[in-house]
Amino acid sequence: MLKGRHLIDPEDFTLDELEEIFSLADEIIENPKAFNKICDGYLLGSLFFEPSTRTRLSFESAMLRLGGTVVGFSEPNSSSVAKGESLPDTIRTVACYADIIAMRHPKEGAPNFASPFCEIPLINGGDGGHQHPTQTLTDLLTIRVAKKRFDNLVVGVCGDLKFGRTVHSLIKAMSRYEGVKFIMISPNELKVPNYIRNEILDAKNIEYMEVERLEEVIDKLDILYMTRVQRERFFNEADYIRLKDSYILDKEKMSHAKDDMIVLHPLPRVTEIKMEVDDDPRAWYFRQAKYGMFVRMALIAKLLGVR
Repeated sequence: MLKGRHLIDPEDFTLDELEEIFSLADEIIENPKAFNKICDGYLLGSLFFEPSTRTRLSFESAMLRLGGTVVGFSEPNSSSVAKGESLPDTIRTVACYADIIAMRHPKEGAPNFASPFCEIPLINGGDGGHQHPTQTLTDLLTIRVAKKRFDNLVVGVCGDLKFGRTVHSLIKAMSRYEGVKFIMISPNELKVPNYIRNEILDAKNIEYMEVERLEEVIDKLDILYMTRVQRERFFNEADYIRLKDSYILDKEKMSHAKDDMIVLHPLPRVTEIKMEVDDDPRAWYFRQAKYGMFVRMALIAKLLGVR
């Protein structure tokens, strides 16, 4: 039973509990209007201590489409945090008004720190470069719809793998399924952190490889998860110039991919996927954004215990 639970980390829920959420999301996708009053009288506290477009609007749209209402702030200077209020006090106060809280914070571990002070369900909407569990639910639901399974897939993650919290969460989540292999595509400066490699991939004896160029491996992938590579992450301008085109997905690279490969991206994109790819049926990133709203609708309903 998920009623009253927090979601701080992608592994807070068992695979069976995740399946509950995805099954409800399937029902919502099939007939969203059937769910437009189930949260009537419930209120979401939307606490965004860091700017966000997709995640904040996705949470707020989800609650409003369920018939609930939303209060909160989109940046900390519009709250009592600007006066020096502590995070526990902010959480305790908002819990007096709301029935469920979605929180994004720039400091890693902030939702975990706040959760003991929260008497209502608390959802981590992203904490620094650490975790982004509802993006992971979004990614998993998209994979489930597109591929009809989670097991025995080759997952390519490409771009900034060092600071990309969405990538860290996805690797953690997909490593729970049988037969999943990872190909990690990044410049040496932006390789996946050692703790992901040691504590997840090596500890679970999961097959993986690390390469610098996307074109070397795109033909092997069932899923390509793209992220941004930013010039300021490089120590050496020459290395950036040498490698930057390796992380731009275009029609030419897509011509070497499997016919049923899917391309995902947490958005926003800048230059890493050319707009010419948008019309390719394997481009799933805008559908992925829509599934993010549906999976958050299912999550909110499950944590509130409404149906």
